[in-house]
This record gives sequence, C-alpha cells and structure tokens, in this order.
Amino acid sequence: MVFFRSVSAISRLRSRAVQQSSLSNSVRWLHSSELDLKSQMQEIIPEQQDRLKKLKSEHGKVPVGNITVDMVLGGMRGMTGLLWETSLLDADEGIRFRGMSIPECQKVLPSAESGEEPLPESLLWLLLTGKVPTKEQANALSTELAHRAAVPAIDALPSTAHPMTQFASGVMALQVQSEFQKAYEQGDISKSKYWEPTFEDALNLIARVPVVASYVYRRMYKDGSIIPLDDSLDYGANFSHMLGFDSPQMKELMRLYVTIHSDHEGGNVSAHAGHLVGSALSDPYLSFAAALNGLAGPLHGLANQEVLLWIKLVVEECGESISKEQLKDYVWETLNSGKVVPGYGHGVLRKTDPRYICQREFALKHLPDDPLFQLVSKLYAVVPPILTELGKVKNPWPNVDAHSGVLLNYYGLTEARYYTVLFGVSRSLGICSQLIWDRALGLPLERPKSVNMDWLDNFTRLNR
Repeated sequence: MVFFRSVSAISRLRSRAVQQSSLSNSVRWLHSSELDLKSQMQEIIPEQQDRLKKLKSEHGKVPVGNITVDMVLGGMRGMTGLLWETSLLDADEGIRFRGMSIPECQKVLPSAESGEEPLPESLLWLLLTGKVPTKEQANALSTELAHRAAVPAIDALPSTAHPMTQFASGVMALQVQSEFQKAYEQGDISKSKYWEPTFEDALNLIARVPVVASYVYRRMYKDGSIIPLDDSLDYGANFSHMLGFDSPQMKELMRLYVTIHSDHEGGNVSAHAGHLVGSALSDPYLSFAAALNGLAGPLHGLANQEVLLWIKLVVEECGESISKEQLKDYVWETLNSGKVVPGYGHGVLRKTDPRYICQREFALKHLPDDPLFQLVSKLYAVVPPILTELGKVKNPWPNVDAHSGVLLNYYGLTEARYYTVLFGVSRSLGICSQLIWDRALGLPLERPKSVNMDWLDNFTRLNR
C-alpha cells in the first residue's frame, strides 16, 4: 500500500512559512495578494455578484429562446438553460475560454521556460479570474498546486478495474478531506461565503487528481512502481513525469493536452453532471466524481480511446501505407455496415474543432513522418466529403478525439483504455473553476420540469 503526504502537512507548511523571516521562492505566493489566486478572487467576486443581481432584477423575465418538442425528446440539445462563466462554445469558432480562442490563448498565456504551449496553471487563472496571468502569477499558482498535492492511500480496488473506475473511486476517497463539507456541517458559514471552502476544495482537487491518475496508471501498467511528484515542475510536466514520461516533447504535449481539454462550456455530460450535483451543495469531490462517471461513457470521454483503436484496426487490416482511395473504400464499408467513423462530428460545432487543429499543428512540428499521424491526415482529407455526401450528419469535421490518441501513442503512452483518465484530469480545471463561481454567485438547485408523452400529445393538440 502506498502512502502520500497527509493533508495536514499543507497546514504545517503554511504556519511555518508565516513564522519564517527568510522565505524560499516556493512559498512566497502565501504573502503576495497579487500572486495569490484566492486574493484575486476576493476582489472580483463582489462585482460579479452585483452583476448577477442586476441581470436578474432588470431582465429576469426576458425570454432567451423557445423550447420545442424536439428539444424535449432530443436530450435538450439547442436549449439555452445554464449559466457557465468559464467558457462559451460557438458552432463556427469553437471553444472560447473567457472570450479567448485557443490560438489566442496559445499566444498570450504564459508557457514553461522550456516550451511554447500554455501552462495549464495559466489557463486555470484565466478561467477563474477572466484575466491573463503574468508569468509570476502562473508560477505562483504552480507552486501552490504542488503544495496542495497530498493524497492518502487509495488501494481499495482491484488493479483489473477500468482506469476510470479506479480514478473516480480515488477522487471519492479524497472526499473525506472536503473543507466545504466540514464548514457546512459546523453550520457557522453564511451562503455568501460558500465559495471560500469550495475554492479550497477545488484547488486541492485540481492539485491532487494528477497524483491519483498517475498512481492508477503505474498501478495498472507499470507493476505498481510509483513516481513521486517533483515540486520543481509545472502542472503538465509533473503529470507527465509521474506517469513516467520525461522527454521535453511529452511534457510539452501534456501542457497542451490539459489546456485544450480543460473546459468546453456547461452542456456536455461531464460538465453538466458536475454542475447538477454541485447545485445540491454537494462538495467538489462528490461533484467531480459524478462528472467523471459521465465522462466515462462511450458517447463522451471514452470516444478518444475508440479513435486510436479504430485507426490501429485500419492499419492492421489495410497496412500503414494505405492510399486515400483505399481509405475511401474502407470508410464507406464502415458506414455501410452501420458503424460510425469515430472522432468525426460534434453536438454543437459545425466546423473543424480548433482543439483538433492545434494538435495537428503540434504533430506537424514534432512528428510529421509518424505513420499514424499521416493516416490521421489522410482521414482528414477523406472522411468529411464522404460524410457530407452521406447527408446524415450536421458536422462532418473532426473533433478533438480524432487526434489526441495518435500523439499520446507516439510518445509511448499506448494504453488506450487509460486515455479518458487524461481527459478527466484536464476537465478538473474547468469543472472546478465553475463550481467556485456557482457558489460565489449563489446559483440555485437545478430542477427543470419534466413531462410525459401524454402531456406532449395534449399540449401539441391544443397548440396546433
């Protein structure tokens, strides 16, 4: 059984840091409000609380759309019904983090000294504050997360359980350390302050999920040989290191991967599940575990492993040097057999996913001659025209899942069953950021009205 530093070590570290007159660089974040994320949140939240009150009082009765029977029967697609501050998904432009596109984030967010891709810490700062952090602020947050990354023993499940089952169970095991639960049970915290213990839980959780996730990986695939956290590394590089991949390019890829997978608006299954459970005032550990269980579904996060397995099947049956014409025939055979081409289409997007594009640019720079990448490129040329000709899909273009597996496979992370865990680690940034804002804005319990088909029959008959 493997034990990590206890959470009390964090409290001891903080008390010693306050007492010491000569501070090391690793704990200076504790003393500078400019570098301290929570201090920045304390300044921002009152303004946004007032903004929400004004919206509700002045425009609360303004309709934002019409609900159709198709929406009720079709999983609420196209229905505007959630407040999600951290990101907004546009059908043509793709995801925007606090108004910034992925290319814009790549240009302005601080990166590691040894790389070019944004630090996940810098994106987390942006998601929470709406502001681009300085390099010093990103580094301070990196240090803070490293100090928060204490995890207890989590050897409760057999190593043969699916990686996502182990990951979600590990997150649930951390729930006993919830600061929100403690504060709520003590009963001495006002609703306006709910966001403060939620902030503590959220940052602790974000810090700890790479430790849990890498532990699951090493336990399942590397004979239980655990690699401890290196607090000199940034978030993405540390995750790569704990998994066992220390090449500079893999660390750079992990920074990119975590950043672009972090958030995708509030209506997808994992984000909505986290928000829904959180609306009952369940703490971030319970809420994020619910999100992970949604992410584990084949129609959501599990899709990224399906893509790589399908691509490898193409290679197995047709060879790496398959031509575009042969590939066209293979795709048509796949579709005519009633199957889908994994990694293509999206519930909202109507153009190529920007997250696919930035991964393609990474591959063109670092692995242009990789046979699987070349096959992905051929698919990009072949599949959209076929799906367009088929006429049954609204979006024939590739999504983020169409590319990520090939990049991970190239750098040696070949265990496709594990890929959704990587997705889950990334999604902690967005879901936990929004949970903080849910509590800061006092958003209510989510409780939509449901109806049955008798009600719909009667309603449509009366409104013809």
